[in-house]
Amino acid sequence: MTAIDYSQKIPNNVNLSSDKRLQRALENWQPDYIDWWQSAGPTDFSQNDIYLRTAVSVEKDGWAHFDYVKMPDYRWGIFLEPGTSERKIGFGDHAEEQAWQEVPGEYRNWLRRLIVTQADTEPASVEQQRLLGHSAPSLYDLRNLFQVNVEEGRHLWAMVYLLHSYFGRDGREEAAELLERRSGNADHPRILGTFNEPCGDWLSFFCFTMFTDRDGKFQLLALAESGFDPLARTCRFMLTEEAHHLFVGQTGIGRVIKRTSEVMVENPGKDVREYGAIPLDLIQRYINFWASSSTDLYGAEISSNAANFFRSGLKGRAYETRYEDHQALEVPYAVDRFIDGKLDRQEVPMRNAMNEVLRDEYIKDNLKGINYWNRIPEKEGVEFEFHLPHRRFNRTIGDYAAGRFDLEGQLIDEATWNSKVDEWLPTPEDYEFVKSLMIPERERGKFASWIAAPPRGINSQNIDFEYAKL
Repeated sequence: MTAIDYSQKIPNNVNLSSDKRLQRALENWQPDYIDWWQSAGPTDFSQNDIYLRTAVSVEKDGWAHFDYVKMPDYRWGIFLEPGTSERKIGFGDHAEEQAWQEVPGEYRNWLRRLIVTQADTEPASVEQQRLLGHSAPSLYDLRNLFQVNVEEGRHLWAMVYLLHSYFGRDGREEAAELLERRSGNADHPRILGTFNEPCGDWLSFFCFTMFTDRDGKFQLLALAESGFDPLARTCRFMLTEEAHHLFVGQTGIGRVIKRTSEVMVENPGKDVREYGAIPLDLIQRYINFWASSSTDLYGAEISSNAANFFRSGLKGRAYETRYEDHQALEVPYAVDRFIDGKLDRQEVPMRNAMNEVLRDEYIKDNLKGINYWNRIPEKEGVEFEFHLPHRRFNRTIGDYAAGRFDLEGQLIDEATWNSKVDEWLPTPEDYEFVKSLMIPERERGKFASWIAAPPRGINSQNIDFEYAKL
């Protein structure tokens, strides 16, 4: 079960060939997927050899193989972690019951909704990033971009397998629709707001992979607890691949900060823009935007849907085994509600606050990244401290969307917001300046003026390795 069969048209470790009807359905979907990749995926690099990793098993160690691959030839497929007949549901009203191998009829629509929402984020991010190859600051970064892209494509395959395999005609229709929506399209947008935001420069890309992909990590952790065993097993392996995406974001921003700090030390009192670097306060504004937009992805603070998903055993909490009360009935959750223009701290049933519980874990994880970044200017002797904006800042979903809050989460009026917003969020001038730096660097071992080289290469290769044959 752990090995992946690459002899088949659709690589898989789910014994797809034993179900001819399902195999035919997925093989019929495959050409539409390739058409989508060609029309909405990375532009103009389809004939280039890229040094990519490909999953060869679902074991914890030694699961990936690195080699040159043309992206249209990448072997997308269906990979699930091994299952066990002994697995029990770990939470909710069905805790300690046998995990489901088939869709429980009474929860069919909820489960389909969860899968479709997760699935929709995968092609969306590829669409958002499709033009970035033209402005990559190095071959190393170009390769990392394309690695993220092909793995998001494979994650779409993982979700589509579940739709085709377990949801019949409805699932096939949903799978087709996943290839028809487009990020940012006014008439047919992606489901979640952040996945319709422009991602037109590499600072945005690094923030996206830091903050938005980190949301993906915690959504996958919650779904990996699912009582529907095929979904749990799918998400557990997706998390293995997702770790690289977070690495790209955290270290990418760190390298931008390092280069700016070096320029500040070399040219004290000068504007780093003159030397092709990005000011630290501008980086902070990008952080404020992408962190707040990604915080929205967890939904409203109080949610009957979240309560239903938990009680039904479909979606748990990240790291559910760490909790003592897997029914989530004993301890309430304290949340600051924003009602009629006032903040009011209330204790609510834990199940209704599951979105906020997951958001708590997300914020704690983000703070580790902020601490990582703060060590960089400190090491260079530069006085600057990055901050994570408060969860109330710049929200468009949930209670806090009805008010204005500053970076510390304090309630402010509209006039104060308008007077300060250009200090807190990227301005058109900020975007214009960053885009002016997006000049590609395609010489091996060389990096654009605004970003430092990484400390090491990919898969033990040197920094000047030919990560993309252009």
